[in-house]
Amino acid sequence: MTVVNALQIVRWAAWAPGLDAAADWAQWLAAPTPLRGGEVAAPPLTEVPAMARRRIDPLGRMALQVAYRAQDDLTPETVQAMPLVFASRWGELDRSVALLQDLARQEPLSPTAFSHSVHNAIGALYSIQRGVRANLSAVAAGAYSLEAGWVEALGLLREGASEVLLVAFDAPLPAPYAGSGLDAALMRPHALALRLRLGGGLQLQAESQTTEPDDGFPPALRALRFFTGGEAELRQGPWRWSRAC
Repeated sequence: MTVVNALQIVRWAAWAPGLDAAADWAQWLAAPTPLRGGEVAAPPLTEVPAMARRRIDPLGRMALQVAYRAQDDLTPETVQAMPLVFASRWGELDRSVALLQDLARQEPLSPTAFSHSVHNAIGALYSIQRGVRANLSAVAAGAYSLEAGWVEALGLLREGASEVLLVAFDAPLPAPYAGSGLDAALMRPHALALRLRLGGGLQLQAESQTTEPDDGFPPALRALRFFTGGEAELRQGPWRWSRAC
């Protein structure tokens, strides 16, 4: 067992269809119900100019919206100097599928769609809009990409960053992969942003045994329930969240 972190959440923001305002999340966290349904919805993202916003798909809007909200109390200079970590199991896979379908039909590919299909595209869009000059990472580690992002953020903090913004986001798989069973816990799109710094009481440990909760919650939102609650620990996958003594 290896302890890989002890961090503090300075500020967080989350978004899912039907869960937008802080009051919505407070109610859900107090009495959570599994997120179901894959309806297409997106936050307004009024912080981004309309010309750029119209090119961003719903999942990207969710990720950018929570990033803006998690940093809305900071000066532009502080935002521009803060490293970013974007974590997602699939990213905007629907764009890649659409490109492959166009290719199979021997249709021309959209350069914009191609540039937005890479795994770091959403983070890059946020970096451009905010003028961020610091490090940007994009990670993917299956169902537990949030944990991988947490480890990445820890490395940046240990190298001298005062804070790191971690954004975890995912959505159900597009056709023809829908129904494959690979996204059983991702039946509703969601995004979570965490501003992290060293010296807190949250620890993440990698363990040899794997625990697979079966409560219907996306792993990132299950972790959010732990962060904001009073439980002593949370085990999911090969990871164990706990509170430092």
